[in-house]
Amino acid sequence: MFLDEAEVIFVSGRGGSGAVSFHREKHVPRGGPNGSDGGKGGDIVLIAERGKRTLYDFKLQKKFEAQPGEHGVGNKRGRDGKSIEIKVPVGTVVRDMDLDEVLVDLNVHGMKFVLCRGGRGGYGNQHYTSSVRQAPNFAQKGAPEELVNAKLELKLIADVGLVGLPNAGKSTLISRISAARPKIADYPFTTIVPNLGVVRFRDKSFVVADMPGLIEGASEGVGLGHQFLKHVERNRVLVHVVDANPVDGSDPISNYELIEQELKLYSEEVWKRPRIIALNKIDIVPSEDFDQLRQRFEKFGVPLFPISAVTGQGLDPMLWEVIVMLEASLAVDEIPVLMPALEKGLDLEWNVEPTDEGFEVHGRRVERLVAMTDLENDEAIRYLHRRLQRLGVIDRLRELGAEEGDTVFVGKAVFNYSEQL
Repeated sequence: MFLDEAEVIFVSGRGGSGAVSFHREKHVPRGGPNGSDGGKGGDIVLIAERGKRTLYDFKLQKKFEAQPGEHGVGNKRGRDGKSIEIKVPVGTVVRDMDLDEVLVDLNVHGMKFVLCRGGRGGYGNQHYTSSVRQAPNFAQKGAPEELVNAKLELKLIADVGLVGLPNAGKSTLISRISAARPKIADYPFTTIVPNLGVVRFRDKSFVVADMPGLIEGASEGVGLGHQFLKHVERNRVLVHVVDANPVDGSDPISNYELIEQELKLYSEEVWKRPRIIALNKIDIVPSEDFDQLRQRFEKFGVPLFPISAVTGQGLDPMLWEVIVMLEASLAVDEIPVLMPALEKGLDLEWNVEPTDEGFEVHGRRVERLVAMTDLENDEAIRYLHRRLQRLGVIDRLRELGAEEGDTVFVGKAVFNYSEQL
């Protein structure tokens, strides 16, 4: 089943907490802290795979969770959680539904993207020794997991797109020039999903996509307009298939102009792509009528190729022109499968906002710092206070008029403001 949109929840693994431990060995007095670190949580990694053709797998599984890291025990470091690598079709666009922004466009085979980074393991108490704190009795909790409510949208990767009204002969054409075998019938809207095929002509090859028939208003979403038109965005060359002898008696020129107008309304950039006109079904058009029709199409200044998708007439010159146009366009270098994974940038910004209840501190860096603190340990809270002072959070609260005892919200935690602890 072809499925080109899916909504999925991805959750990375939480980091394991560090351990509070002290070295104890016979004849070794005051051995000191040796608490180990927690393990890192597993990542969620998306990989673009050319063998995938649909997002149907995500209809069967709508949530993916990576393994959390294990807690440190004594001087034994916690084990890292296993990451999850998820293969998606080449051409998948990943959008964060909560932020309403595109995170990545996985448009090249082998491209990797760390969608959810696993939480870092918390430090054990051995990391907190200093000249004045020689026996720290606290450790760091593991960093929280990341959750992304993602919308996956597949835009097919094809060099050439066949566009045109329903029943113009696009499916017949793709079945003639490639091994694709779409359902074909003599009534409109036979094709309801795009079909891909590989065309091999002489010593060249390219991928062609048969876009389901567009109709008037497609650019505004009429019918399945947006679902079909988004796949055209990837095409480098368009082949506009026009029925030279429509069964409904409509004018081929008007039919051509209708589809061109819908492409322009949808995207000016797509509309400007190089194209040719494939005037189809010339095997059933009288020669005198065809000569008149050819002259009328010449006004558009677009290369015109009379063809018959059924008999194969005129296909060789058309395919050679497509290859010439493809070679003239910019090719995209393919990224090898073994490549470093792309990641989201670290968000180090934070801000403080006064509210009716007190003050709210926002920012992933600060919220993560608080989430990794053992708030039931007084020594850990004092250490957190010093960290917030160094970041400037305490000074900012003071500038905004915070007074002793005012309520401060950081993520899910609630504090009372204090200058000193």
